[in-house]
Amino acid sequence: MSGHSKFANIKHKKEKNDAAKGKIFTIIGREIAVAVKEGGADPNNNSRLRDVIAKAKANNMPNDTIDRGIKKAAGDANAVNYETVTYEGYGPNGVAIIVDALTDNKNRTASNVRNAFSKGNGNVGTPGCVSFMFDKKGQIVIDKEECEMDADELMMIALEAGAEDFAEEEDSFEIITDPDDFSAVREALEAAKVPMMEAEVTMIPQTWVSLTDETAIKNLNRTLDMLDEDDDVQAVYHNWDED
Repeated sequence: MSGHSKFANIKHKKEKNDAAKGKIFTIIGREIAVAVKEGGADPNNNSRLRDVIAKAKANNMPNDTIDRGIKKAAGDANAVNYETVTYEGYGPNGVAIIVDALTDNKNRTASNVRNAFSKGNGNVGTPGCVSFMFDKKGQIVIDKEECEMDADELMMIALEAGAEDFAEEEDSFEIITDPDDFSAVREALEAAKVPMMEAEVTMIPQTWVSLTDETAIKNLNRTLDMLDEDDDVQAVYHNWDED
């Protein structure tokens, strides 16, 4: 794989999540609720739910918490209805930012997202204003220390299952898939007992923006932190090169 290592951003996100397990569990809990509502409570017949369960396990969510979330979503007719909304905009120096949210109150979420952008001296744009700068891909990251398989064997399993790309980084392996092939590749790795540190469909930047101005960096971090702290926000993607 050529170009920028995408593991840096993932790692940064993971470290932040490790400091806020409650937040990531809330995010996954909402994803479970939406997946169950859309496709039922049986993971065998619901590939989206299988993918969310895999994401939950990658984030060390206890099995009984996962099971409770599925049962609650399946059995509660009065459960909150979450809508998926996406916001796009710009941070300092034209850094592109995409925000995915699951919300029961779009006005509240829109207000909070706009506030996060404006506090960091950025602005929310129109739908599609930055998403063309990203590729939607399945991304699986495997920690080398956790994986007993060698690179060639792992690569063969991934490529035979339909992966587009395989990269060996300093401390990890990274597998990229088309979004439609993500479930099949993830399940092939799961069947081979490969532990996955990250496994999700994500937005990968085509180009990266460097920031050298301290004020711009401070402003962008302020926006990203405010978005991270918002319970409605499920994921934030950006093309800031943090290395």
